[in-house]
Amino acid sequence: MSWQRMAAIMGVVYGIVAILPLFVGDIRFIMQILIICLIWAVVASCWDVIMGFAGIFSFGQVAFFVIGAYTSGIFAVSWQVPAVLAILMAGLFTAGMGVLVGLPCLKLAGPYVALVTFGVHMTLMPLLRGDIGIALGSGGSVGILTIPPITLFGYAFSSANIIPTFYLTLALAVTCSVVILVVINSYWGTAFLALKDSEEFAVSLGISAFKYKLMVFALTSFLTGVVGAYYGHYIGMLSTRMLELDLFVTLMVMLVVGGIGKFPGAILGAFITVTVNELLAPLGSYRAVTMGALVVILVLLLPNGVMGFWLRRSKAGATST
Repeated sequence: MSWQRMAAIMGVVYGIVAILPLFVGDIRFIMQILIICLIWAVVASCWDVIMGFAGIFSFGQVAFFVIGAYTSGIFAVSWQVPAVLAILMAGLFTAGMGVLVGLPCLKLAGPYVALVTFGVHMTLMPLLRGDIGIALGSGGSVGILTIPPITLFGYAFSSANIIPTFYLTLALAVTCSVVILVVINSYWGTAFLALKDSEEFAVSLGISAFKYKLMVFALTSFLTGVVGAYYGHYIGMLSTRMLELDLFVTLMVMLVVGGIGKFPGAILGAFITVTVNELLAPLGSYRAVTMGALVVILVLLLPNGVMGFWLRRSKAGATST
């Protein structure tokens, strides 16, 4: 798909979202759902870049999200760093952690990379709850409960000021999405796809697997860390419950629904998944079962997600004319 079409789809989606507060701005519950959709749209898009475009089966995206959130929370609460600076520092720290995780994965095949990155995910909870985490300021099993909101020019962006906070979140999501769009349509994106399709052939053409694999780990970890840090300041508290499998599975569903490697399908997948998940809330304990059944049906009917289905219909329509 051309970058123009990707940009057009992004523009339509974010344009529609931008005007929704005119109609539902006084309904706090819906506005909170929209903010969460925007946050997860970025996280899902980053995972799509590393797995769908670079072909690296990383299962550490939720871990990087939590690392960014906790890092910014610790900076802001324990060291009184301003929220904006804490978010940037958290992004840089998460990018460094992404590179450290990526280094041992360079010589591993797909399933082993998945195991290593998922191992990072699994070890993060006991680390944050243990003595080391408590010493760093993670709050242990209690978590961090008093994270200050983002303050710009004397104005606090928090859940108490939902409309301005929504537009700040939208600006962050659009910025991150544009960065992803530029990257995947640049030489970097071409290199990612080449290494995914045939690493040996790509290396023979002079593409450094070492360089570009670390770059994709650093980029996606940075953006995920920044969004995770923003989430922490928006919610105002953090808990290691974010590392439970529910969130991991939900994020995977977003990718499947949107279409892996079909950017900006991950953005659509995030909005669809979060919305459906909230609509199924009255089902209580049956929500997860129902959600799982819907995903199975969707995979069978639309194996390439909603974006893949739309692209196929577009090509069919163009061919028939």
